[in-house]
Amino acid sequence: MSLESPKPEAVDAATLRIAIVAARYNERLVEALLRQVSAGLRAAGIADGNMALERVPGSNELPVAVRLVAERRKPDAIVALGVIVRGDTIHYELIATAATEALQRVAVDAGIPVINGIVVAETQAQAEARCLGAIDRGLEFAQAAVAMAALKRRLAP
Repeated sequence: MSLESPKPEAVDAATLRIAIVAARYNERLVEALLRQVSAGLRAAGIADGNMALERVPGSNELPVAVRLVAERRKPDAIVALGVIVRGDTIHYELIATAATEALQRVAVDAGIPVINGIVVAETQAQAEARCLGAIDRGLEFAQAAVAMAALKRRLAP
């Protein structure tokens, strides 16, 4: 992940509706990201009533849940959160690639921005650094969601 994240845009986010879909696998790390995203959305001016949360077993289940949320709730943006850590096989890579491609497909098909907040790490230490470290990745995901939700509102028919 890059260390040069963009500066947040000034956005009136008071009426934006953001959904979060979070995996339960690697729960401690995903919970840290969830707290960061929620705090970032609140800091942008989004009320708790305009945030929705759905939970799924793991990152592989995120795309289906994101699609269901997109179809039924029609939020302005969705943040998908998960943590995938390399094991003894390439399974982590397969899940990360499939989930990433599917999340992008859902976003394009639904016309709703989907922020890929899946942290993929080679080691547990890397995952902890990315989810619990000095760089607030959850805040970055929240800021991206707000920026894209505002863009959707501005350009949608």
